[in-house]
Amino acid sequence: MKKLLSLSLFIAVIAFSNEANAQKFSGLDKSPMDMASYPTDYKVSEKVVRIIYGRPQLKNRSLAELAPIGQVWRTGANEAAEITFYKDVNFGGKDVKAGTYSLFTIPGEEEWTVILNNNLNQWGSYFYDESGDVARITVPNGSDASSLEEFSIAFDNMDNGTKMVMGWDKTRVAVPITF
Repeated sequence: MKKLLSLSLFIAVIAFSNEANAQKFSGLDKSPMDMASYPTDYKVSEKVVRIIYGRPQLKNRSLAELAPIGQVWRTGANEAAEITFYKDVNFGGKDVKAGTYSLFTIPGEEEWTVILNNNLNQWGSYFYDESGDVARITVPNGSDASSLEEFSIAFDNMDNGTKMVMGWDKTRVAVPITF
């Protein structure tokens, strides 16, 4: 009886382990998810801001084709970017409470509109609802001599805070964040 019970247990373990091995996993995303934070060190207790976003690539396409001028853009790829402030901040001149927000932008020729929105977990900007906006600011559209193939976000030190710099192709857009 003991041998029969052991054999049954062995067969059950083999059956479940085969199911685990048969699991299908998706390949790498064409626009991988990335994260940027300030400060950039690993002391989570001192974080002021963190952003999670998808990183689309130009792949011989134009920036205007992927982030059309005058249209609400998810600010990256796939899901709308999400930005978390761990303390109250001033975001480009607007006071914003600590919390997590969706980040949208409206690209322009001379300036970009940058939007923080209360509605989270959105795919793209298809269901963007302006009534959820917490802050809407405009910042100058700058440029750089070097081109970025992948959309990127980084933070750069400034007096009393940081600048969130978004770059793609030769376009650079910076939003001051003070705290």
